Amino acid sequence: MNKHLVILGFAFFLLSLPVLANTITDMNRANGVENKIVKEYQEDITGNGKKDKIVIKGVPYDETSLYLKEITLQVETDQSQTFSVQLEGGYDPFADFQDMNHDGVMDVFTSVATGGSGGIYNYYLYSFKDNQQFNLTVPKPLMIQAQFLDNYKATVTIPETKQSYTIDLKERKKEYDRLGLYINGKLNEPTELMVDPYSFMKPQEFGDKGYGLKAIQAISGAYHADRIGQVESDWYYKDGKWNLMSASFIPSK
Repeated sequence: MNKHLVILGFAFFLLSLPVLANTITDMNRANGVENKIVKEYQEDITGNGKKDKIVIKGVPYDETSLYLKEITLQVETDQSQTFSVQLEGGYDPFADFQDMNHDGVMDVFTSVATGGSGGIYNYYLYSFKDNQQFNLTVPKPLMIQAQFLDNYKATVTIPETKQSYTIDLKERKKEYDRLGLYINGKLNEPTELMVDPYSFMKPQEFGDKGYGLKAIQAISGAYHADRIGQVESDWYYKDGKWNLMSASFIPSK
């Protein structure tokens, strides 16, 4: 191929880049998907006594949607250092600031609603002490075992604490019979309850010990709206990991 043609083609490509970038930006704006600031905070999260800027940005699915298909947690320290964390898409991202790992510096706890029927949220926890980004993570959901029993009952077991609960569901007999879940009080087939991941989690102060996390996992029966109860768990960060302090099943009223 002629060397002059190659050089000419490359020069044309370079000249076209600004036009292409502007075209993509205009298309995004036309579709309502421009990155926008959703929340903005001022907190000292590096530990030097000066405020840092914490911004949550999101790209809407379209110009009328509340769903953010892309969410970014952006930190700008007072020393002009920038950190960026990509989060899962969702609704209404929110940040809270507490010292969760007990090192004397505020950490960033972020929640994002998934928008599903179960009211599920995704949670994130990061430390930026001394201008170093570190993912503290959040506790994994408990491995709850739950299933229907004969005679309109159910059992919920929390293996981590070896606790087991039996729930009387006779008040739902009519609905369960209609659905074919029970026949003459006997289960039509073995059926597990619906155990969700976290539908709620927040920083919780535990007296002189400082902050930990309180979490809730919802448990439903035949469908999500058939709420049977929830398992509440308390967690404390120690020795570089989350430790379960307590967990219990709370039946729905």
